[in-house]
Amino acid sequence: MPIVVTGATGHLGRLVVEELLARGVPANEVIAAGRAIDKIKDLADRGVRIEAIDYDEPDTLRRAFAGVDKVLLISGTAVGKRVTQHKNSIVAAAEAGVGLLVYTSIANADRSTMRMADDHRATEEALASAGLPVTILRHSWYLESYTGQLAVFLEHGAILGSAGEGRVSAATRADYAAAAAAVLTSDGHADRTYELGGDSAFSMAELAAAVTTLSGREVAYRDLAEHEYAAVLTAAGLPASYAAALAESDCGLARGELLVETGELSRLAGRPTTSMPEAVAAALASE
Repeated sequence: MPIVVTGATGHLGRLVVEELLARGVPANEVIAAGRAIDKIKDLADRGVRIEAIDYDEPDTLRRAFAGVDKVLLISGTAVGKRVTQHKNSIVAAAEAGVGLLVYTSIANADRSTMRMADDHRATEEALASAGLPVTILRHSWYLESYTGQLAVFLEHGAILGSAGEGRVSAATRADYAAAAAAVLTSDGHADRTYELGGDSAFSMAELAAAVTTLSGREVAYRDLAEHEYAAVLTAAGLPASYAAALAESDCGLARGELLVETGELSRLAGRPTTSMPEAVAAALASE
């Protein structure tokens, strides 16, 4: 039966589609859904079904979900709007009678005090009353959030943040995609919640030490007060509201709210997760 991957035009969704194909799911039973479908024309050339959807347009969701077995709902990025968007998707999935709805949430969503967790918690509550089988995949941070800033770290010789000595169980998008594909292609996951994170957590000081060792250039971690870090991010060009959210999330990291020690990510993926030093080394090699 067909599997829908929403957000397939984004990084994570694209990787999930590739994982499904690698696991032997026929291309014509994979539906890659998203807004900017011109980005995934190559998937259509390989036989993958493409659907244009918009979380704000319920009719597009109903069309994409009709007659499918499983749906991966990758959380939206429009903070302030995404709870409504997610509810549109949940209603469409329920109306279509999908066999399993899988949602990508945030680590420790039920107890996290991070503002970024609020939308995920509200979505999980909507899922609980949806009346259909649900699996929740709670993600810690992406390693790419750090490796994508290596050039900045090296230029300034510093990693800035408000994480204190907190440890984060970051993993690569590919790790999370492998776990999602495993859930979508095997049984026994209905009404389960998985806390997912990398096998080896690390602090920002440990990240700085790894960058120093692997690059041969000195990089140190500088811990800032939340408002100071938000100001730095705003000065770098981020919208003030987004900068504030990132700084507040770093404080959540300091409180241990992005630490996951379940081992469930590597168990679902069927392999060890990519370590932070491995990710840093790969990013440096690609520059």
